[in-house]
Order: sequence, then C-alpha cells, then structure tokens
Amino acid sequence: VQLQASGGGLVQAGGSLRLSCAASGRTFSSYAMAWFRQAPGKEREFVAVIRRYGSTYYADSVKGRFTISRDNAKNTVYLQMNSLKPEDTAVYYCAASSSPVLTTNQYEYGYWGQGTLVTVSS
Repeated sequence: VQLQASGGGLVQAGGSLRLSCAASGRTFSSYAMAWFRQAPGKEREFVAVIRRYGSTYYADSVKGRFTISRDNAKNTVYLQMNSLKPEDTAVYYCAASSSPVLTTNQYEYGYWGQGTLVTVSS
C-alpha cells in the first residue's frame, strides 16, 4: 500500500482543515487507517484510527474536535479537524495497519504517507 497525504496548511486558531490520505492498491478496505502527528522537537503521537468496518478511536487531546472517516470506494481516509489550537501544529502522517487488533502503537503500522504540515497560528 502506498499512501499520499494532503490538505495541510496554515490556519488560525479556531479554524478547520480537512486532511486526506489517498491509498493505492486493491486491499485498502482491509486495513485499519490512522493519523499520527509529530510536532517540532517531540515524538510522533497517535491522533485517530478507523478500522476496516468503521469503528473509530481518538487521542484524548483531539476527541470531540477531530473526526476520522474513510471512503473505501475512493481508497481515501480523511481527518476533519475543527476548533484547531496552536498545539495541534505538527506534521500529520497517515498510516495503514493490517493488525486485526485496534492499535495506537505506531510500530504496528507498516505503511506510511509522507506527511503534511499543519500550522495553527494564535
């Protein structure tokens, strides 16, 4: 699976952005898809995951503000980000996992996109 993330940019605090991650390959629907992010000087952290049948899980820091979704017909996963805060500034990565268990562990994800930068100004 090859992943291509897009949609990042500069936005003011309180604003919204929608990230997209387009996947190649015919088996997209069989993968759990997740978003991670890495802020400057910090380790990569889990943001959200959506499993193959649509169940979702979020990091506490984004719960209620971000929504992950997928369109298996378009081989695409989305991250709708609302009420953005300066602390959401990071490079956002999409990732795919074939693990049957819901996981927030980045090492369980074998496929990664190139990252898209989100900058939230105060």
